[in-house]
Amino acid sequence: MNKQKRKTSIIMSGGGARAAYQVGVLKAIAEMLPDDVHNPFDIVCGTSAGAINAAALATHAYNFNKSVQRIHDIWSNFHARHVFKTDSWSLLKTSTNWFLAMFSAGMNKRRGSLSLFDRSPLEKLLKEYIHSEDIQYSIDQGYLHALSITASGYSSQQSVSFFHADASLQPWARSRRIGSRAKITVTHLMASSAIPFIFAPVRLNREFFGDGSMRQIAPISPALHLGADKILIIGNRQEVLPGIPRRRHLQEPSLAQIAGHALDSIFLDSLSADIERLQRINKTIEIIPEEQRIQHGIELRKVDVLVISPSRNLGELALEYLHELPTSLRFLLKSIGAYSRNSSSLASYLLFEKGYCRALIELGYQDSIAKSAEIIELLSPQN
Repeated sequence: MNKQKRKTSIIMSGGGARAAYQVGVLKAIAEMLPDDVHNPFDIVCGTSAGAINAAALATHAYNFNKSVQRIHDIWSNFHARHVFKTDSWSLLKTSTNWFLAMFSAGMNKRRGSLSLFDRSPLEKLLKEYIHSEDIQYSIDQGYLHALSITASGYSSQQSVSFFHADASLQPWARSRRIGSRAKITVTHLMASSAIPFIFAPVRLNREFFGDGSMRQIAPISPALHLGADKILIIGNRQEVLPGIPRRRHLQEPSLAQIAGHALDSIFLDSLSADIERLQRINKTIEIIPEEQRIQHGIELRKVDVLVISPSRNLGELALEYLHELPTSLRFLLKSIGAYSRNSSSLASYLLFEKGYCRALIELGYQDSIAKSAEIIELLSPQN
């Protein structure tokens, strides 16, 4: 009997403009594979901005190289105006509504009052490139097993992974997180990438949803539930080595530094913790013989995991490109202290400008080339 093929998954996390780093990783992988190969990832999982890249990958899964090239062309020519309205009048209107909502205890119910930016340009862009019918075609033809997009429900307080997948896959339910079968649309992508306080919540069915990184205590879980045996995870922050001394700071943190710290905790911390958890499970499995696991009903399997993360601090890298932002946005960020080294993390999430995006793409590319042997081994059908 032939051994069943192990399924490979890619997980792309959130982080606003930082998701351009993922494009560099995909570009490097595309160069490692034949030009006409279909998508090498059976299961594609995305959250927040990573959800948009995931959906774009799934849309043209029949040709991986073509799919990556389309994603690369968009990100390498990005401007903030493609994501949200950046003209002075629009920013004045949305920021005024935002402050009214913050200081009126929710009395202001006007549309857009809970968002600092109007993302209608992004919605228009996504509707041009992402179509549910193309995702379904990829599944029907066997180029894709599942696409998962995670969002956070404000009412239910659940992390919901919407999956567009092969009919054999079933929904799941765990504490504060569920998997729900759905036909993935642009609305799901807008919901998954709705960063709290910055972008407006999005209604899906009977509930409003926000950024999928919120309450996502187990970012790897959707891939495992959908049958992944091998996982490539693309992170979006530089790993900090233990033992590095902390710098002394005598000034109180600025509003931008506090906001950046909050976003870092939403986008970054859960993924790192979940990777550590998976690695501990793998080590446990290695020391328990298979017959004992079967005898005691231990339903665990070893999952190969490879993590590619930035070799540079993306917040500090953003400082080199702040001048590319529109004048109105530069004024807003400077007014809350986002231009210092300690506060640049916030800007790194909003810097949808081609200079910064291209720098992130190049960084992701080089970091992946450095791990090319490990990537090829992970993607090998023999493993």
